[in-house]
Amino acid sequence: MFVFMQLITNDKFKSAYHRVLSNKEGSRISIGSVFMNNSCSRRYGPIKELLSEVNPPLYPEITLKDIYNNQSLKNNELSALDKLKLASHSG
Repeated sequence: MFVFMQLITNDKFKSAYHRVLSNKEGSRISIGSVFMNNSCSRRYGPIKELLSEVNPPLYPEITLKDIYNNQSLKNNELSALDKLKLASHSG
């Protein structure tokens, strides 16, 4: 989940949209796996050492479940993190 890297780096590293080009011949199989355990309730946020007055946090501390529940299924919608961005930094 690269959006996690975007969260903890406070947008220093951006997440990319996942796109697939499939072969016109034959079928395509996609397998997605999500493993969640007790760490679902742990809160994550931008790394404190990356924050300052000129670089305030863009995201609140959130759980992996928050990110998972806000995942976008359509390309034209906001990403999960954009939906969770602090109001003072949302576009």
